[in-house]
Amino acid sequence: MATRHGRDVPSKQSATNVTPSAATRPVDYVWAIARISIGWIFLWAFLDKTFGWGFATPADRAWIAGGSPTTGFLKGTGENALGGLFSSLAGQVWVDWLFMLGLLGVGVALILGAGMRIAAVAGSLMLILMWAAELPLATNPFMDDHIVYIVVLAGLAMAGAGDTLGIGRWWSSTSLVRNYPFLR
Repeated sequence: MATRHGRDVPSKQSATNVTPSAATRPVDYVWAIARISIGWIFLWAFLDKTFGWGFATPADRAWIAGGSPTTGFLKGTGENALGGLFSSLAGQVWVDWLFMLGLLGVGVALILGAGMRIAAVAGSLMLILMWAAELPLATNPFMDDHIVYIVVLAGLAMAGAGDTLGIGRWWSSTSLVRNYPFLR
């Protein structure tokens, strides 16, 4: 505190030392809702492809019924710029497993608010591959929802969005994350 005319006045420096993570701001709730929403998109894709609940995946094409979660999308890319590469990956067991584990892992991490950095990187990698598989885009030269989601995932990780309405603050305090901060 500085003294001015005999009165204690808070200095500018002490006012800026308030940690933003100590109090939840309205924008933190916006980031939390965005985090949970995108997490649900990833988790729902996993659930629907696994069980064939009839939204994007019919029951007879469900993963548990022997269907391939990557075949429908990747086989449809044959005419696209990188279609040969992507259609050759369609239906391969290792691609199916990586894709499904990615959907599940990113979805759960985002919903819980833990492992935001890894979820943002893994989710962005999946999204950029899906974006590339669709090139050239039908409605825009380069921008679509995949790129927008990538930007939002980066924002979620940088904003510490797992701390509000999630377990991010607790997760960050564990010895595992303190020893390996990339797990935050």
